[in-house]
Amino acid sequence: MGRTARPLRVSLAVVTIAALSLIAIDLRSHSDWQLPPPISGPFATLLAMSTNLGESQAQSVELTAELTTPDRPARLESWAAANGLSVRWRSGDKWAVLHGPAGQVAAALRVAVRDYRGRAGQVFYASPQQPAVPASLTDTVAGLGRILSYTPYHSNSPSFRPLDVPDHSLPPDSLRTTYNVRPLTEAGYTGKRTTIAVFGFDGFDQADLDMFTATYGLPKLTPEVVGGMPEQRSGESTMDLQVAHAIAPDARKVLVNARTTVAGGSTYVKIAELMQSVDRQFPGAIWSLSIGWGCDRMITAADLAPIRGAISIALAHGTTVFDASGDLAGLECKRGHDWAAPPGPADVGLDAVASLPEVTSVGGTTLSTDEKYRWLGEQAWSDGPLTQGSGGGVSSLFDRPPWQAGVTTTTNTVRRLTPDVSAVADNSTGAVIVQHQQLVVGGGTSMAAPIWAGIAAVMNQFLVANGGRPLGELNPMLYRLKAGASRPGFHDITLGTNAVAISQPGYDMVTGLGSPNVDNLVRNILDVQRGPR
Repeated sequence: MGRTARPLRVSLAVVTIAALSLIAIDLRSHSDWQLPPPISGPFATLLAMSTNLGESQAQSVELTAELTTPDRPARLESWAAANGLSVRWRSGDKWAVLHGPAGQVAAALRVAVRDYRGRAGQVFYASPQQPAVPASLTDTVAGLGRILSYTPYHSNSPSFRPLDVPDHSLPPDSLRTTYNVRPLTEAGYTGKRTTIAVFGFDGFDQADLDMFTATYGLPKLTPEVVGGMPEQRSGESTMDLQVAHAIAPDARKVLVNARTTVAGGSTYVKIAELMQSVDRQFPGAIWSLSIGWGCDRMITAADLAPIRGAISIALAHGTTVFDASGDLAGLECKRGHDWAAPPGPADVGLDAVASLPEVTSVGGTTLSTDEKYRWLGEQAWSDGPLTQGSGGGVSSLFDRPPWQAGVTTTTNTVRRLTPDVSAVADNSTGAVIVQHQQLVVGGGTSMAAPIWAGIAAVMNQFLVANGGRPLGELNPMLYRLKAGASRPGFHDITLGTNAVAISQPGYDMVTGLGSPNVDNLVRNILDVQRGPR
């Protein structure tokens, strides 16, 4: 990061040679098989940068099968049994987990399955090839996920700076002014009877939350914790909770410990199970995610089928899901690789979960206000020397959803585009929080996502009180209103760039539809919900 870039072709050549070496070993070990072509991109890079330990000795290798219907996959179960494998399936799910010893999985799917040791010492199994759906199962199985027991993950850890220039930071009350939440909060809409669930890898110190609320005269913030308090204290959950509380101080706050989802394999199944549990405990809650569970080009759409199913059910219960688009300026697949290497084509990609069409992906901006914190302008958040900035780009997994059909960009694609919206993420203009008993200024799209979560809590209270209904799945509504509404609900951001796109009038893959003018936006939503009068 921040170092002089070497010619890209040298770095890619090294990776290519290493990857070809691994493939050659696979071919020698399975010379009687007609192996599929190797997986390219960041998946190949991960394996090339790990040590090949030979044929996997794992007693249980798992992969996800996306099903064509939610009916019992009897044909898949029969095929699995005939090949020494097993199937886990739950009634109503359009996905199942195929599992068994490594040798049987390799033989049944005609791919190599090997053990690897990563640079951090983690041992995992993986197949360099993508398994194809057996011909006898094509009417039952729509697609297969990756054979991989390690998901490169990270918390979109905020970048903090000391509070040395007060007029370059946003105290809680100013956040409500900047994004025009104030008319609602002054009318009593402060998130009452709503719940914000923050999914995080790290915990918080109650003393920091107490100092934050005491300093700024806010109601006490004592979050409920689901899954036990995480030991790590990076500041991510601390920031998310405080920022959401600044906008919606009367909303119920819940911290969901997501650390267990990355212990061992089956990460995406574990995420889905955690989401299902949270939906049962807090139906209709607003979710804020600032976690990177791998990039979209590392996996297949089948891998995310469990999460899509869990989120779809939660949306039907009134939940709205916000996810940070990422802080690597459109190079989310670089996370976990060699930071000293210059960025290359394999690094381009999206945060996997944030790329889901059902999720509202939140990008980042640099903010400008007047002396009373009234909005003056924004531009895309980007710091080229540090390879930081608002994540965004074209999905490698999902087609363009109908509500994005009218979006025009410089990229001619029929794929899902991200982010959807944005908010301040630059820590030179970010929100003031308390960490380790010190006032600091937060940053990153991991700050922008809980800003939107707090806004959604306020909007939900307003909507329900005025004859409307909770937001639920938000993206179709946002794009409908951007196409035409009686009040300007978004600040259109036309300056700035990330590594894959530039800001432009209308939608762009850096800041999405823009940042919110909340009072206008929620009244537009209420108009649509009420219908013609």
